[in-house]
Amino acid sequence: MQTRCNDVINILTHNCDLHFKVARDRYSGYPLTIEGFALLWAGARATYGVTKGRVCFEMKINEEISVKHLPTTEPDPHVVRIGWSLDSCNTQLGEEPFSFGYGGTGKKSSNCKFEDYGEKFSENDIIGCCIDFESSEEVEMAFSKNGKCLGPCFRVSREELAGRALFPHVLVKNCAVEFNFGQREEAFFPQPEGFTFIHDIHLEDRVRGTLGPATKAECEILMMVGLPGSGKTTWAIKHAKENPDKKYNILGTNAIMEKMKVMGLRRQRNYAGRWDILIQQATQCLNRLIQIAARKKRNYILDQVLPYLPSSALSSQLKPFPFLLNPPPKKNTSTSQGKNTV
Repeated sequence: MQTRCNDVINILTHNCDLHFKVARDRYSGYPLTIEGFALLWAGARATYGVTKGRVCFEMKINEEISVKHLPTTEPDPHVVRIGWSLDSCNTQLGEEPFSFGYGGTGKKSSNCKFEDYGEKFSENDIIGCCIDFESSEEVEMAFSKNGKCLGPCFRVSREELAGRALFPHVLVKNCAVEFNFGQREEAFFPQPEGFTFIHDIHLEDRVRGTLGPATKAECEILMMVGLPGSGKTTWAIKHAKENPDKKYNILGTNAIMEKMKVMGLRRQRNYAGRWDILIQQATQCLNRLIQIAARKKRNYILDQVLPYLPSSALSSQLKPFPFLLNPPPKKNTSTSQGKNTV
């Protein structure tokens, strides 16, 4: 059966972190590593998930990117976490419920609970990811390293999952990775007996991830205005969670700090005396991300402004988004979804 372009399973370009660079083939990618970006995790999810069957895919670590500008004390500067998550989960794999990751440090994690599992893995290693919806009342996830099965890793009850699809998901720090969903003529390693590559699962048996805005006119940008500690960041996070179909990208230093975690812990716990440096790096990352964001068709929440800004300052904040400062004429229809909001 010939596969149509929109039927292909690959990396969903609007459902990955802005600093994760997806290759043209959409089967591989790598994170930005310049300056403070080398401290950040970058995540990406696949276009389709599954709710039934016995399904697998593979991931290879192609390169551990040089980050000589990091201090020698930086723990685990090159790490990959691979696994499965709901479409509604954030990109920080393994750090919230229904987000299940196996990392190169030899740890598994879900909901920020880290436990020993399997073996460590690194550059040139190939990790196989299997999910079994058929064996029992529980959905079971297992992993392999270079063809060697590492045994069951996660189990979640069907009742808890409630029919929701789990999607292939990767989280990287300073590593370039490549997926094999089954599109390769020859797999890195044969799939386990009874399992099918997700690429070969019939389209009607897969679940499509949430689609992003088709045009910039449909993009929505919310700008938060409030004093430090006024609750604007809390509101932004809550609003994003309550509207998972919008796939909001929150642009702010707090959101960046969340992507600098070490073993699920924020860095202020182990950055005593260097906090001002970390904030400076986060601010540099934010400025770069705003420039990247302006080129992407996504929905955003800008969480980095002060109250009572004059119009000139607002224009400066929004300058990278010219379609907001000069929005196109609204369509004369009640179904228009354009919401360029400040």
